[in-house]
Amino acid sequence: MRRDSKLSSVLHLLLHMAHSDRPLTSDELAGFLHTNPVLVRRTLAGLRERGYVGSGKGHGGGWIVTADLHQVTLRDIYDAVGAPTVFAMGNRVEEPTCLVERVVNQSLASAFDEAEALLISRFAGVTLAELSERFNTQYAQHRGAPHVHHPEPD
Repeated sequence: MRRDSKLSSVLHLLLHMAHSDRPLTSDELAGFLHTNPVLVRRTLAGLRERGYVGSGKGHGGGWIVTADLHQVTLRDIYDAVGAPTVFAMGNRVEEPTCLVERVVNQSLASAFDEAEALLISRFAGVTLAELSERFNTQYAQHRGAPHVHHPEPD
């Protein structure tokens, strides 16, 4: 089963935009993710509606971060990208008639709900500014090494 990487992808783009000294085009941003610019525009349009990013048209146009990185959390971005399902696991049958399967479903649902709530609460405690600071630290440690995007394996 393929994992939903929308949150990771959007965070990747936001950090590139935050560290750019100019607006980045959809084509440039799509290149970072090895994806289609239309998909980037569609995704960022939802973030623009929430005031996290802005875009300009024409020569010199592109996408920029408009929100204060100290005020936006991973939870905010998680919600903005549609709160994707955290776990790929699930129940074999949602409405079982078998009592054994009902007990299994109840147990799994409880564990999944607790784990998801913990993860999402952790998202709320991490700001984009913290991610930016981590990037700055790692970038300083690797100064001189090329910062190149290579195609990711499928």
